[in-house]
Amino acid sequence: MDLKQIKELMNLMGRTGTSRLAIKQGEFEIELERQGKGRPATEVEYLGDNPMKSELEQHRVHASPSKGNLEEAGPGEDLSVTFATSPMVGTFYRAPSPDDAPFVEVGDKVAEGDVICIIEAMKVMNEVKSDATGTVKKILVENGHPVEFGTKLFEIS
Repeated sequence: MDLKQIKELMNLMGRTGTSRLAIKQGEFEIELERQGKGRPATEVEYLGDNPMKSELEQHRVHASPSKGNLEEAGPGEDLSVTFATSPMVGTFYRAPSPDDAPFVEVGDKVAEGDVICIIEAMKVMNEVKSDATGTVKKILVENGHPVEFGTKLFEIS
């Protein structure tokens, strides 16, 4: 990892409000932390540039908000409904590629751990897994649209 990449990460932290970032690459390890209020910590494991690995395998991004990517219904809302939320800033995709079927459709049953969408961030495709078991009631974001950390993606009950 070079200084340019570190500066890009620092800029991304500022834009997204991320307060802490830890990166590990073999023996190389770096932690960046911002002062003041920020989003929950995000951990990135950078596995290095290996031409034998796909881009998705080279980078694993783990967002660690306090409740995972699940938001419970608010006051006055149906308590049986939860919302799968975006764990990061990026572009929302419903399918693994434009020619493939979406991961989930309205009415589909999902189990905890099922892949429900992809968020692309910095040219890395990050699978988003469901933190709840239930039925997809609504898809709240259009395919290919940008999302912020915490954006409600799916309504699950």
